[in-house]
Amino acid sequence: MPSSQEKSSPFELMTGRNALRSLALAGGVALHAINVYVVTTIMPTIVHSIGGLAYYAWSTTLFVVASILGSALSYRLIDRMGPRRAYLGALALFCLGSLICATAPAMWWLLAGRTVQGLAGGVLLALSYALIRMVYESRLWPRALAFVSAMWGVATLSGPALGGLFASLGWWRPAFLSLLPVAAALAAIVYRLVPATAPASSSAAGVPWGKLALLACSVMVVSVGSLSHELAWNAAGVAAGLALVAWMGRLDVRASSRLMPTGAYSTRTVLGACYLTMAMLIIGLTSEIFVPYFLQTLHGQTPLVAGYLTAVMAGGWTLASLMFSGCTGAAVVRLVRGGPVVTTVGLAALAVLVPRGESGDVAFAALCLALAGVGFGIGMCWSHLVTRVFRSAPVGQENLASGAVTTLQLYAIALGSAVAGMVANAAGLAEPGGIEGARTAAAWLFGLFALAPALAAWSARRS
Repeated sequence: MPSSQEKSSPFELMTGRNALRSLALAGGVALHAINVYVVTTIMPTIVHSIGGLAYYAWSTTLFVVASILGSALSYRLIDRMGPRRAYLGALALFCLGSLICATAPAMWWLLAGRTVQGLAGGVLLALSYALIRMVYESRLWPRALAFVSAMWGVATLSGPALGGLFASLGWWRPAFLSLLPVAAALAAIVYRLVPATAPASSSAAGVPWGKLALLACSVMVVSVGSLSHELAWNAAGVAAGLALVAWMGRLDVRASSRLMPTGAYSTRTVLGACYLTMAMLIIGLTSEIFVPYFLQTLHGQTPLVAGYLTAVMAGGWTLASLMFSGCTGAAVVRLVRGGPVVTTVGLAALAVLVPRGESGDVAFAALCLALAGVGFGIGMCWSHLVTRVFRSAPVGQENLASGAVTTLQLYAIALGSAVAGMVANAAGLAEPGGIEGARTAAAWLFGLFALAPALAAWSARRS
């Protein structure tokens, strides 16, 4: 049997030198993810302290744009600096961004710090995927990918609690400093265990700044358009953003210095089908941004309970990743094909259950099951899809292919969030608003977003 089909044990990641390696790789993702949820929780306190309510959403917008740029540049950093120096540089940049945010006298200063944090976070996310391929045997790749993905579940549970603690005390500045000791400890592990050099990759060409600018502008246009309450402006923003990314793709196909590997733009290739499947799954998941609002408005849940019910999605992803990462052979095919179907069913169920606003144990259990199902379906297939990306990468473009996973994931989050806002507003979230508006918005939002993983179910069969 080829090595890709050999059995593996989850304990292999937790023993010997692999234990610290796993901690180093997962630690970067955890640092980035916990920071996301901490800042989301303390932003109202920040605005109350230094003002800048009009620019509230830009804290996320600039963070995501910078993260996309960081992930797109990550594989070039690996080639030119080596994995160890690239990782340590990203950690140093993250600490710098945190210090800028903690000392912010006004919103513009905070936004600058969030941009630096986002750039570092994008590099950390992409490095985690790239280093898995470098430091583990191929048979351990799915296990390692599941372990790294599980960090988002950990962050979803711990981030709001940590941010809520600082917010309740009014100490938003120390909240930014709270992760610096973690970054320092992680740097010590990285210095010891992450390799100094990486296998050669095709990065002789320069950085494609023009295409990176188009990708960043695409996200900015979609994000700006989604801030409007007018449907026409929402649609125009999405259309312009998609047009820019399509233009970027056409330029990238013919370029010597690429953002995406060869074959990424065609569903006729395994690589392209995997990328499309992952993008559609993430877009479907972004409907979660409205779950806390719907649960509070329609189901009478407290903010704390609503926040942790939203975390059930991430919990489902984590559980499925740990359950199925060790599967091989025909079981992998079934998981890759079945995962998008489970996510589609979960979103369709939410389109029915959330608008009803029913109380009682049975209704609550059904709601939790549907929320968990959305994430569970993604967790079933995610690590295996990324593994296929690793193994399908063209020779010499392995680092590029792994870094592109994070770039694609972040872009899908930005696009999905913008479209979710557009759909919810058009369906009556703000006008007429209230309970009736929330019911209509929930039905349309989850119903339409179920189409994204349904498309992923088609592309998954081609992957």
